Amino acid sequence: MNSKWIVLIIVLLLGSSLGYYFYTQGVDEDAQQEIKTVVNKGDFQVMVLATGELQAKRSEKILGPQGMRSAGIFQTNIQDIVPEGTIVTEGGFVATLDRTEVGNKMKTVGNDIEKSESQLLQTKLDTAIEMRQLRDQLVNLKFSIEEKKLEVQQNVYEPPAVQRQTQIALEKIQRDLLQAKENYSLKKEQAEARVQELMATLEQHTDNLDNLTKLSQGFTVKAPKSGMVIYDRSWNGKKGPGSRISAWDPVVARLPDLTEMISLTYVNEVDISKVQVDQAVTIRVDAFPENSYTGKILSVANIGEQRPNFDAKVFEVKIQLLESDSILRPAMTTSNEVLTQTIKDQIFIPLESLFSNDSLLYVFKSSEGKITKQEVITGVSNDNEIIIKHGLNEGEEILISSPENEEQIEITFLPKEIREEYERKKREAAERKKAEALAQQKKLEEAMKDIKVKPGENFTIIKK
Repeated sequence: MNSKWIVLIIVLLLGSSLGYYFYTQGVDEDAQQEIKTVVNKGDFQVMVLATGELQAKRSEKILGPQGMRSAGIFQTNIQDIVPEGTIVTEGGFVATLDRTEVGNKMKTVGNDIEKSESQLLQTKLDTAIEMRQLRDQLVNLKFSIEEKKLEVQQNVYEPPAVQRQTQIALEKIQRDLLQAKENYSLKKEQAEARVQELMATLEQHTDNLDNLTKLSQGFTVKAPKSGMVIYDRSWNGKKGPGSRISAWDPVVARLPDLTEMISLTYVNEVDISKVQVDQAVTIRVDAFPENSYTGKILSVANIGEQRPNFDAKVFEVKIQLLESDSILRPAMTTSNEVLTQTIKDQIFIPLESLFSNDSLLYVFKSSEGKITKQEVITGVSNDNEIIIKHGLNEGEEILISSPENEEQIEITFLPKEIREEYERKKREAAERKKAEALAQQKKLEEAMKDIKVKPGENFTIIKK
């Protein structure tokens, strides 16, 4: 009985092992089939791929209060702002700026006004008292003159010395009256000038308060027209709540024109030579991957820059969308395919199928169940495929991954004349490129001879 069970178990184990073996063999065969591909022939498109961001080609600036610099306020903070993407009407609320500094200045100017008013009142009172005293002095001098005149008349019959003494006293009082009148006129002019000065200072402080009041009203930012609010960008990101607004750059937000959009992208310095103005672009928006839009290169920057999240220098490229869609919004991420070149009737393979050993390029060709290592000469490539100039024909099968016995497979080299011709053309192309660079450098040096530039002065060379 036990022997029967043992035999049964052995049979079951053998069956499972055989089944697993044939199953795995089938999987390996399928996998082997999946890693093969066919050499294609057709029009080869050279594409440059770049990620970008949608922006409006034109936008209306929503400005903060004008006149901050003249008021001595050079920056303030955004205290509150409507959420980005909010639709506002003309004159509608957009943001509130921090009024702390303008409030402090208004308080200071208010104190200056009170001080000026107090000084003006005190000056008027002091002037009134002083002028009254001077007028009383003039009246007293006139009375003194009358008394001396009577005394002169009474001394007609007195000795000449007494008459002369009385006459001198009269002339002295008359001279004092004349000086008192001149002094009164000067004091009056002085008092008027002082009052005018204080009134001018008071008027200046009042004007400052009026300007600060109007400026404070501008700290409630309103929309110049209807549209969708998009936060403005500065060197350190979007201007949201808490962001600083400078008197030199008082832009709080923008109202974009959504009828014309551009995709702002940055292209690696390796690929920038392939990108030119007016090239066709296929644009896809990550938010709506099923949609694609046509576009063209609007501008290419002349100077590269180092951007965050990029390992190499990049150049700014603006791509204009040639179609409009109501679902598109600024700041949406885009995938841009720039068609830089189309080469007719080319043989090409996937990049994964190309292998290298030092300077030797080769593929694994499959023919009638046999795998051979074939040397190839390549041409232009894109992100997925590469042109094969020599070594393969249309329809041949090649492997995408290298086989396990790669080292045991001998390589089939191209004919010597083909390799020599390729090397010759390669040298000629390098020499031609070097000659063009030297000619360009010489042309630039000739142009610089006629340009006189002072130290620190900027200049631009315009290509004709």
